[in-house]
Amino acid sequence: MLNPAAAHLEVWGDPIAHSRSPQLHAAAYDVLGLDWSYGRRRVDETSFAAELAGLDATWRGLSLTMPLKGVAHAAAVNRDRRAELTGAVNTLLLDPDGPRGFNTDVGGIVRALADDGVTAVPRARIVGAGATATSALVALGELGAEAVDVVARRPEAVEPLAALGGRLGIKVIAAPFAASGHHDVPLTIATLPGDAPVRDAAADALARTGGLLLDVVYGHWPTSLSAAWERAGGTARSGLGMLLHQALLQIRIFRHGDPDAPLDAESEALEAMRRALETPAAA
Repeated sequence: MLNPAAAHLEVWGDPIAHSRSPQLHAAAYDVLGLDWSYGRRRVDETSFAAELAGLDATWRGLSLTMPLKGVAHAAAVNRDRRAELTGAVNTLLLDPDGPRGFNTDVGGIVRALADDGVTAVPRARIVGAGATATSALVALGELGAEAVDVVARRPEAVEPLAALGGRLGIKVIAAPFAASGHHDVPLTIATLPGDAPVRDAAADALARTGGLLLDVVYGHWPTSLSAAWERAGGTARSGLGMLLHQALLQIRIFRHGDPDAPLDAESEALEAMRRALETPAAA
């Protein structure tokens, strides 16, 4: 059982200065009456194991961002289904019996899309084939997608996603960055780094056929793709909604050990977190 006195939490990653997680968590803890501290620490894959081993019993949990989701997955003594499917852990609950791993990015995507009224989708598109694309694919599976186009520069990068799609009952189709030939879809999830260049012709073609855009980036805005959606008169959402909802699920885990267990005063905490996102990040 988690030590009730454990009150220290942090977000780790490299880089980490841009993270909005401390703002979100502090806002929620204040509403919930939790006397917890939540900071940030620059940790890379090489230093992760030593940093984790150095935490004492006063530590309750960690949020993990890039590039630590794979090493956190390996460090967890058990994992939830979403973490097992994606091979990525972005939340560690520091139980005395060993760290428990969770992936709240999947739920963050699902809940962010629900804010836009998207609760089911038969076909969708993912742009990018990196680690976050895996969480996007699992989220689309939860929304009932049967076919997902994955736009990537290297077709071989799509192969792991196609294998995961097979496990989920989703047909994954590799598609190139091109100015033509894309299927019309009601939803596109972009998982590229915020500064990734995309030629205007290719971006415009994706925007014309892409439906709603959820771009998981929030530190670099607008992105090449969100600018194309604006040119096309479409709707583009940044990753702030995903960040908000995945953080709420993390707080459920840190409070109850279960991402499906609602918090007391959860609606008030969520509203406080939304307000925190409206405040500019500290320089």
